[in-house]
Amino acid sequence: MRILVTGATGYIGAAVVDALKHAGHQVVGLARSDEARSKLTAKGVQAVRGDLKDTASLTAAVKDVDAVIWTATSNDKDVDTPAVAAMLGALQGSNKTFLYTSGVWVHGHTQGVVNEDAPLNSTPIVAWRPSVEQRALSTPGVRGIVLRPGVVYGQGTGIPAMLTGSVKDKGSVTYVGTGENHWAVVFVEDLADLYVRAVEKAPAGSVFVATQGPGVKVKDAAQAASEGAGVAGRTVAWSLEEARKQFGPFADALALDQRFTSEKAEKLLGWAPRGPGLLEELRTGSYARR
Repeated sequence: MRILVTGATGYIGAAVVDALKHAGHQVVGLARSDEARSKLTAKGVQAVRGDLKDTASLTAAVKDVDAVIWTATSNDKDVDTPAVAAMLGALQGSNKTFLYTSGVWVHGHTQGVVNEDAPLNSTPIVAWRPSVEQRALSTPGVRGIVLRPGVVYGQGTGIPAMLTGSVKDKGSVTYVGTGENHWAVVFVEDLADLYVRAVEKAPAGSVFVATQGPGVKVKDAAQAASEGAGVAGRTVAWSLEEARKQFGPFADALALDQRFTSEKAEKLLGWAPRGPGLLEELRTGSYARR
């Protein structure tokens, strides 16, 4: 397939581009800047000019592709919502594929281990996303698919890098809340593999949670990050109230207690995550001090 990837030079998007190329697909990357265009060209990926704030550029970009994988986000409903709507409007009636990246935060606290059918109770920072999901799934004549990844890790970046990064300022790893809550997590390369499987064979209207294992307790992640950073396991809890002063609603997302099963993706798409666990990656992998 000829597949357009938005956010193609981002953390998730770049991994998806690599996985699609490895699977033999022709990849087109949306590029907002000359720098992004150069990065894509260097990887042998065709770049097309486009910006989430320029809906005309988005509708033009989908004309000659078979599928769109949306991994971009401005984290602003007033930008993302009309951008997604513009692309879906251009695809309407074409029977082409649109795969939208949401996230597990739309579920809020899970109260145990749940799957994608659990009721949504979005934490405020992503409260706008369920309506975008529904647009992606219900646009006539579009094969809509939604992926809800957990906290993505690997390559020494993403949200877990905040744990190791906090050592620079305080000499210990700082985490939000009590640390008794669980993060639902997924290794970036395994996540990219799921995108390929979903775009190739997921039924229209499918929603998939993308997580590995039952979740990782944040206190354990902080401990592993501290050991990997060479500060002898030192950790400090940061109250949610204080964290909100700096991070706003992002702090509430970090304090969510979430556990999921990705049995649907495993059974329907044959997805079998193989990457290292988060604790291993923090302790001795890409996040560890070299």
